[in-house]
Amino acid sequence: MSEIEIKKSTTLIEYESSIKFMQNRIKEIQNNDSNELIWFLNHDHIYTQGTSTTQNEILNNNKNIKIIKTNRGGKTTYHGPGQRIVYFLINLNNRKKDIRKFITIIEEALIDFLFNYKIQARSFRDRVGIWVTKSDNINFDKERKIGAIGLRVSKWITYHGLSFNINPDLDYYRNIYSCGLKDYKNTSLKELGKNISQNEFDNEFQKIFVEKLNKF
Repeated sequence: MSEIEIKKSTTLIEYESSIKFMQNRIKEIQNNDSNELIWFLNHDHIYTQGTSTTQNEILNNNKNIKIIKTNRGGKTTYHGPGQRIVYFLINLNNRKKDIRKFITIIEEALIDFLFNYKIQARSFRDRVGIWVTKSDNINFDKERKIGAIGLRVSKWITYHGLSFNINPDLDYYRNIYSCGLKDYKNTSLKELGKNISQNEFDNEFQKIFVEKLNKF
């Protein structure tokens, strides 16, 4: 199996440009002209709406944030500075053709990453993503979302992926029903009292995810 390329962008990447890049890269992977790719990046303030979005998920847009309809799975979510995006361009033709299991690998990798920082998190079958239940000795009345997952598959090659809150402005979530959920809050490492760099997240998450992927 060819080595997976790791791409780490340090400047804000325009959302539409990232989609075009991924679509072109998928064709190259299909033709065996490029390796698989894990891409770490950031977007500017934006709301994106996946294929199962409903009309009532944006409550207001008083900050005039750009809203984009996209072809990933899932509902409405926020992207912006302080949130790290991880796009997975992985060829499941070379592995198990099991998209649910692939999502589980992403979830488990992030749960293990958080555990290393004394944060307990879990996933739920009926709402994809990563939910914090406890941080150090802080218990929540209800779990809070720290990572969202939305994927698309083209001929068994995945793209789109994970958004993870390191230190974004959480106020932007107040204008939407994030991932279509009305009664849940979002959180971040910063809100949980954990201050890490973007580079530290990239390196630590990459190691955990790739190890799990290699067993898939």
